[in-house]
Amino acid sequence: MDIRQINDEYSVSGQITVEELDEVKALGFKSIVCNRPDEEEPGQPHYAEIEARAKELGLEIRHIPVGRMGLTPEGVTEMADALEDFQKPMLGFCRSGARSTAIYEQAQRFKG
Repeated sequence: MDIRQINDEYSVSGQITVEELDEVKALGFKSIVCNRPDEEEPGQPHYAEIEARAKELGLEIRHIPVGRMGLTPEGVTEMADALEDFQKPMLGFCRSGARSTAIYEQAQRFKG
């Protein structure tokens, strides 16, 4: 797992696994946003599997997929809401971390 800190409240990572959620929790993250659509790539964990374990660990989690069409106004609004509602620090993940970074930056602009 390659976690890159954007600032004190938000970090990004490529795809995480159910097994890595214990480490995510141990690193002090309080919430997670998944920006990867299910079935994007063969063998990737489904969001529901990650969500179930995250909830068992007491982590807040939301699925805001960013697909081939890129960022949408609805997705940016959902991300801004998650940033408002969720405890920090927060981890965003997708395939490489790039979409999680982009949606965070757009949500920050949206929040003003």
